[in-house]
Amino acid sequence: MLGRKQNISNADWLNVAAQIEELISWQELEAAVDLVVADIKNKTAGKKAAYAWSGGKDSLVLGHICEQAGIVDSMLAVCDLEYPAFLKWLMANKPSGCAVINTGQNLDWLAKHTEMLFPQNSAVAGRWFANVQHKAQRCYFKQNNLDVLLLGRRRADGNFVGRGDNIYMDSKGVSRYSPLADWSHEQILAYIHYHKLALPPIYDWKNGYLCGTHPWPARQWTGSEQNGWQEIYDIDKDIVITAADKLESARIFLREVQV
Repeated sequence: MLGRKQNISNADWLNVAAQIEELISWQELEAAVDLVVADIKNKTAGKKAAYAWSGGKDSLVLGHICEQAGIVDSMLAVCDLEYPAFLKWLMANKPSGCAVINTGQNLDWLAKHTEMLFPQNSAVAGRWFANVQHKAQRCYFKQNNLDVLLLGRRRADGNFVGRGDNIYMDSKGVSRYSPLADWSHEQILAYIHYHKLALPPIYDWKNGYLCGTHPWPARQWTGSEQNGWQEIYDIDKDIVITAADKLESARIFLREVQV
């Protein structure tokens, strides 16, 4: 069985996904789904609620279950530093009526914040979430006068989900509820398998399950900036070529590749 996300290799994810029917049956999964649907209905009754959708595996499951519970409004946070292939997939597969909020980070912004490139620690990675996802969620929450925003956060990923009822309000007044908080990685993979949910291309790339969804400069687990550029180049070399107009490290990488 898979443990904490940070300690799982991408190969482990793929191995478990390949044998998921041996680990969790359809009946076991649907029993867990029924409990979550009931919990969502109970905790959102009489409230204006929506869910955050990112296209990642957890949000895919969350969105599918929210629809069963009668919550159909959703939002997606993006910036101008998305992988083109991933952004294309998002636009083609986002839920009906999903509001897209662009927080505006671009190459000019990145050139002024080069410390944000390929985070090598959780603190910098957290700043990406604060600047993109959390900012967009706060904007959507306020604009739509929500009472609660549902997230796909889970304790197995090491995420904070509140205490007791899996609901918490942040310092900005945004109330977040994580109905899948206690789900295991295996349950997420089982739901995707049994319900035949399509995954975005990110999961086909190197360390896809480890990195998850993210703007390309927010790519983690690269080991170094040089490795980060190499991984991006292998995914889409045009990203690096375009970035070289603004970022010296991209120019240096391209010169070395061409030698």
